[in-house]
Amino acid sequence: MPDRVRLDKWLWAARFFRTRGLAREAIEGGKVWYEGARPKVSRDVDIGAEIRVRQGFDEKTVTVTGLSGERRGAPEAALLYAETEASIAAREAESAARRMARAGFQPPPTRPDKRDRRLIHRFEQETGE
Repeated sequence: MPDRVRLDKWLWAARFFRTRGLAREAIEGGKVWYEGARPKVSRDVDIGAEIRVRQGFDEKTVTVTGLSGERRGAPEAALLYAETEASIAAREAESAARRMARAGFQPPPTRPDKRDRRLIHRFEQETGE
């Protein structure tokens, strides 16, 4: 196990991002916070550090439990960090709120298909419009 790993490499090895380039873009774009501050890409990761990662709608706060510069399988990558209880609760609450907001959503009406057009024309002829 290495004693020093760059932040972009650790995020890639922990499978937060598919490539190191995407990890670099996220760090530079302010989507990753290290110990409450915006880090540089080359920042060394320490065990016990708190990292906040925003991916799409979800924001995870994790504590570093291991260091690795190699990308391995998902079960091994999950051993590199532990998500905080507050982060899990917040993500679940936000997910539930998004689900509730979508519950009454009706997709916009589409153009009538051939059958619908025939019904519309028949209705118009019957009513004299």
